[in-house]
Amino acid sequence: MDTSISYKKAIELLEKSSSSEGFLASAQNISNYQRVWARDGVICGLAALASGKENLIETFQKTLKTLADKQHFNGTIPSNVMTNGTETEVSYGGLAGRVDAVTWFIIGICQYAYYKNDASFVTKYQSNIEKCLQLMEAWEFNNKHLMYVPLSGNWADEYITDGYVLYDQLLRIWALKSYNYFVNDDLITNKIKKITQQIESNFIPNSKGEKYHERTFNELEITNYMPCSFSPAGYKTPFDAFAHSLALLLNIGSLDFQEAIIQHAEKIRTETALALLPAFWPPITATDADWNLLKNNFKYEFRNYPNEFHNGGSWPMVNGFYGLALLDKKQDKVAKSLLNAINNANAKEDFSFYENFNTETTAVNGVPFCTWSAAATVMLTQGITENFKLLI
Repeated sequence: MDTSISYKKAIELLEKSSSSEGFLASAQNISNYQRVWARDGVICGLAALASGKENLIETFQKTLKTLADKQHFNGTIPSNVMTNGTETEVSYGGLAGRVDAVTWFIIGICQYAYYKNDASFVTKYQSNIEKCLQLMEAWEFNNKHLMYVPLSGNWADEYITDGYVLYDQLLRIWALKSYNYFVNDDLITNKIKKITQQIESNFIPNSKGEKYHERTFNELEITNYMPCSFSPAGYKTPFDAFAHSLALLLNIGSLDFQEAIIQHAEKIRTETALALLPAFWPPITATDADWNLLKNNFKYEFRNYPNEFHNGGSWPMVNGFYGLALLDKKQDKVAKSLLNAINNANAKEDFSFYENFNTETTAVNGVPFCTWSAAATVMLTQGITENFKLLI
């Protein structure tokens, strides 16, 4: 796949999906995708920063303003916002609230300010950020430094993760580190240390330290990666590609353990037809105990068939972050190969930039012209060719 053509098409989609309120999740008016979403919008914004294109960076700024303006009085950031010129519709989540909207918002504000070298931008939204930080403290419930996330509480909104979800804890660390770059607060520095200690103690197999749920931790049968979540009912052990990409970027665990994560991820990825890393692996099937939890967790239609959507489907967006993690670990050759796989997927059906793909059949899934699929191409291309790096 010609990288320059893929990059050009990705930029065109981001431009087409730019609105007066910010980035839309899709250029096509399907379901509720023609809205400004917190996580989608910020990820597209990170791609805008990577591109260096001022028109896209301006759309990112509009995205952040829309989210800040519609922050709930208790601190919650909208999952998504829809405006049609005459009225505004704000959603803080469907069947459950979205915990990751809060962390992505903080990350977005700080990444924008870092790129622009403008600390006043953080100051402008400092009260919004402080509300978010206080809310995350409350979400711990037991004041032990890990947030408790409801089922459907993040981007994997129709999957089985709940309770102490690895992805959300890592996003919180990234958000706190991004903010602390500007405020340099000893309390935040200590909080980052405490959350990191709890992650390494409760998610890394065979680790030392006090456990939340020692009995079920000792029953874990994995060694070279972390479970995706745990709760009072025990651990869930599918490999979470997005979470592990964040873990690598944040340097969670020893260097040997990080290398084991990459080896495990590459074994999965290189055995798939798309050469992409599935979102969660292995897929849950009808004979698995978690199928009963999965099969009813949807609002409109069931989409998590094995090898599709969150249940083992392959997402260019997730692979974009995995590619950035590979670059961070000096795995440039692997990252370049991954970029080619992302571009091949995005090019299907004349560059339709589908949301995700069936990992077994390679068939397209979800919504076409999905902006964060385009964002993956932009971020990883610029990471490889221009050494673009996020503030982490």
